[in-house]
Amino acid sequence: MILKLHMNENPYSPAKSIQKAAIKGLEKINRYSESKYLIELKELLGNYNNVPSDQIVLSHGSDMLLREIINIFSKGRKIIMVSPSFIPVTQYALKQASRLTKIQISPPHFKLDHNLLLNELNEPTLLIIDNPNNPTGKILIDDSLAKKILQNKNALLLVDEAYYEFSGQTFAGLIRKYPNLAITKTMDKAFSLAGLRLGYLLAGDYFIDQFSDFPAFLSKPTLFAAIEALKNPEYLTINVNKILSEKARVVKELTKIGIQVFSGSTNFILIKSKLPDFGKKLMNSGIIIKDLSEEWLNSFYRITIGLPEENDALLSIIRKI
Repeated sequence: MILKLHMNENPYSPAKSIQKAAIKGLEKINRYSESKYLIELKELLGNYNNVPSDQIVLSHGSDMLLREIINIFSKGRKIIMVSPSFIPVTQYALKQASRLTKIQISPPHFKLDHNLLLNELNEPTLLIIDNPNNPTGKILIDDSLAKKILQNKNALLLVDEAYYEFSGQTFAGLIRKYPNLAITKTMDKAFSLAGLRLGYLLAGDYFIDQFSDFPAFLSKPTLFAAIEALKNPEYLTINVNKILSEKARVVKELTKIGIQVFSGSTNFILIKSKLPDFGKKLMNSGIIIKDLSEEWLNSFYRITIGLPEENDALLSIIRKI
């Protein structure tokens, strides 16, 4: 059996009521989803994020929204991204951008140089930041820096908050005030709905105007499960707490073994191993983690926190190798 700890998935299943809702969504799948369910989902997401429902855009996956924003808003603008960042988005930006500036964050602290960033906003710019950052898990910008960016009329700020439920930090409260702010979120991670793929955009007025005709065709299983999950979010809090507790345990044990672990605010950890071919050795033992050497730096790996028994298996094999 292969243990997959490289996709940042939630190891805990959603509540039974949510699973039943998804199954109910299979009824009459020969028919398109009714708009009333899309409206209900947007209203629930609006309440969850304290954002007006008419400033929410739905999609099958937040990565699709990130790509669409790059398509629309990169024309005539410089794109600025942090390096490292969410790899698929970085790769897509490289293909689409006429100019792409990367601001490096480096070990061991992975701090973003605020002054360097602000000095880059001297022309029309689309700034894309994942916060917390993937793969470091670090929170890169706070409210103060976000407001300084948004007060610059040259800047459009897109923040990917895929791990908000683990970090507890969001800029959703700034959406009403700043038209040049957009935030992508997902129900894949903390809500345990990765297999149904539901992402959404909280869009300031400048962004929302460009999404008036964006298709929002979601499957009934996705709609029904998401609606039920938002009506009964208690399971989310329980599972997030379980993951964070397990994360603390794994970090402690890895540190004892001699693995360098970098603290973060997500459901994964970033480590550095001096052992050659560390990732390959784990794979040969049936465990897949994310080797970051091809896209970033040698000896760095990202590991998703799994179930307790999965984490025990990981630790046992690392001790052996």
